[in-house]
Amino acid sequence: MGTLDRIIRVSIAVLIGVLYVTGQISGLTATILGIIAIAFILTSSVGSCPIYLPFGLSTRRKKASSG
Repeated sequence: MGTLDRIIRVSIAVLIGVLYVTGQISGLTATILGIIAIAFILTSSVGSCPIYLPFGLSTRRKKASSG
């Protein structure tokens, strides 16, 4: 998982948290978005997204080959 991907995921998780704390979301919506926020935080801290694996996706920059 690339740096930009991690930043976006953490930013979305923080936004969800702010919406919940300010009372903008509640009930089932808050629960579902809360689970998504937790997943975003976990995948960002680990640096890998299990959903990317079966599709062979990667948001990391490709290393420049020398030679």
